[in-house]
Amino acid sequence: MHLSESFTPRIIFAGLGFICVGYIVVALLMEHQLGLEPCPLCILQRLAVILCGCTAFLAAIHAPRQQGINIYRRVFISTALIGSAISIRHLWLQSLPAEKVPACGPGLDYLLDVFPLTEVLSMVLSGDGSCAEVTWSFIGLTIPGWTLIAFLLLIAIAHYTIESPPKQ
Repeated sequence: MHLSESFTPRIIFAGLGFICVGYIVVALLMEHQLGLEPCPLCILQRLAVILCGCTAFLAAIHAPRQQGINIYRRVFISTALIGSAISIRHLWLQSLPAEKVPACGPGLDYLLDVFPLTEVLSMVLSGDGSCAEVTWSFIGLTIPGWTLIAFLLLIAIAHYTIESPPKQ
């Protein structure tokens, strides 16, 4: 029995939305309870999770027909893929030797006040020293590693449980 036979796309999208809420709650707990300050790439990963959650909740509320379901699924998966790419970039920065790590730049708030959004995105995606710093790990994986796993799980759930429209 296929999971999509047990649950409607509306329920699956709502579940995906609540999973995203859970991810953000964990991120906020890590920030406020463990004192971990998010770097610019961490903030972009959070934004990707929030966009995935908003897409999922919008799909659950809208409850479209099959073609609309497929559109929401593609938007959701595309957003999660962007989040995965940011996580991979973050992991790559963390794997650099100390002499290759870029210098720390100004905070994201300052960048958004001073530069246009496209330039801010370019600077943030290039990363800085704060993005390369490993402040927490669990069973050998850092936060971006766990975030990558989270994005891949979201992609797998969306891809394998929400049916595509029938081919005609």
